Amino acid sequence: MKRYDVIVVGAGPAGLSAAIEAAKRGLRVIVFDENARPGGQLFKQIHKFFGSKEHKAKIRGFKIGEDLLKEAQTAGVEVVLNAVVAGLYLDKEVLVSQGDEVIHYKGDAIIVATGASENMITFDGWTLPGVIGAGAAQTMMNLHRIRPGKKVLMLGTGNVGLVVSYQLLQAGCEVVALVDAAPRIGGYGVHAAKLARCGVPFYLSHTIIKAHGNDYVTGVSIAEVDSKWQVIPGSQKDFEVDTICLAVGLSPMSQLLKMAGCAMEENPAKGGYVPMGNSYGETSIAGIFVAGDVSGIEEASSAMIEGRIAGVAAAARLGFIDSEELTDKVRELEEALLALRAGMFSPENKGREVKHTEEGYEVSQSLLTRGYLTNEEVLSYPGVTKAKGIRPVIECSQNIPCNPCQDACPKKCISIGEKITSLPVVRADAQCSGCGLCVAACSGQSIFLVKEDEEAGTAMVTIPYEFYPLPEKGCQGMALDRSGQEICGAEITEVKSLPAFDKTSLVTMKVPLSMAMKARFFKAAQEV
Repeated sequence: MKRYDVIVVGAGPAGLSAAIEAAKRGLRVIVFDENARPGGQLFKQIHKFFGSKEHKAKIRGFKIGEDLLKEAQTAGVEVVLNAVVAGLYLDKEVLVSQGDEVIHYKGDAIIVATGASENMITFDGWTLPGVIGAGAAQTMMNLHRIRPGKKVLMLGTGNVGLVVSYQLLQAGCEVVALVDAAPRIGGYGVHAAKLARCGVPFYLSHTIIKAHGNDYVTGVSIAEVDSKWQVIPGSQKDFEVDTICLAVGLSPMSQLLKMAGCAMEENPAKGGYVPMGNSYGETSIAGIFVAGDVSGIEEASSAMIEGRIAGVAAAARLGFIDSEELTDKVRELEEALLALRAGMFSPENKGREVKHTEEGYEVSQSLLTRGYLTNEEVLSYPGVTKAKGIRPVIECSQNIPCNPCQDACPKKCISIGEKITSLPVVRADAQCSGCGLCVAACSGQSIFLVKEDEEAGTAMVTIPYEFYPLPEKGCQGMALDRSGQEICGAEITEVKSLPAFDKTSLVTMKVPLSMAMKARFFKAAQEV
């Protein structure tokens, strides 16, 4: 039997964060993961995170994964890969399958951070090759550089469905539609808006009724559902696709905790069957802790903080730090966690329709049902000013936890305040320099620069752009509005790609003056 102070199961964001905090306090820590590569979901996440600096905001997931691995190595954490933890027992013993061996380990504390598995739903033809989970699509694209398909239909409009759909576009796939049985888009509006301006349609109150094909997917039929989730006769719509992607939720992988004898509960708000625990993540069995999606489905940012809380608590449980240090550190981490759990998408708002922002603005029904704000709605939000000259236009209309734009602006044109869920405000009295740092920093790609030239009758609109190949200066094409409709001709006047922008390029297009507040995407002439 091999002994360690702390055994961590799972080398994802929660597990690595927990291991780092425990190791930094002098504990001997080992982490087991069944995969060939540590980092969990982080290395599949090529988008920028939300939150604030302490939440790793505006940093891409794979970079956060790299940083965590370096931090773990520096702290002396031992990471064992291709290691399946097959058993967890009451006395904090684990059985680990490594190659042809099954090895017995004993820990003074155990931290379980096994994450979650993708849910699936059944429909006629759901077992055909070509029906895959959104996480599988991310793995294919972002880890193995394999395009999942040419024409894809996505089921599910939560953040996973929206983010993966955008990444499918980046990989060169055509996303023919996003479908959801719910009457409203479930994820962040800024994620939906990125897809809408690329021309991807949303079919809400719809579900899949059949996948077509004999040996693989060749098409799909969807139909509208009523308020009781029953299919409405005669509402069938057919699409030619080769891939059906499912983003219909996650379930905590809590089997090891049940095996150990931890008190469990069925909690739909947390995603399913989860262990019961205290604010430190400690279960009903003293010395066994949980962190991340295994204790309740949330974002990776929350998982990392939960992991750090569990790591600190394990150190306290084993006497490596005193109660005062535990209290102070956990209070700091919980404040960061509460900030992420605030706003319109907070746990208490799950399943509820929020009709007004914290500031009293009416929530856009167009955004919730079609994926984009109307021009009239955009003009009503505090992220828009009528100031002369170049200015930022912020089309962020929901109370989501995010504030990188405030920190990015060297001229302090943008204000959010202490509460990171507040809507961004553009100060009319501040002078924008046109540097574009706010455009590149925005995790939701919802900031644009607009410069109007009334004399020439034209406007320069700078948009965030994360597709390859980049358009070149002088390139002719069409400007698209927020709904993805072609509205006018456009010419590229500048393309900026700087290290400070972290792979978000700034593309400036010249459009007619009347289109300054409508043009939000660009298609080159050969794409039109």
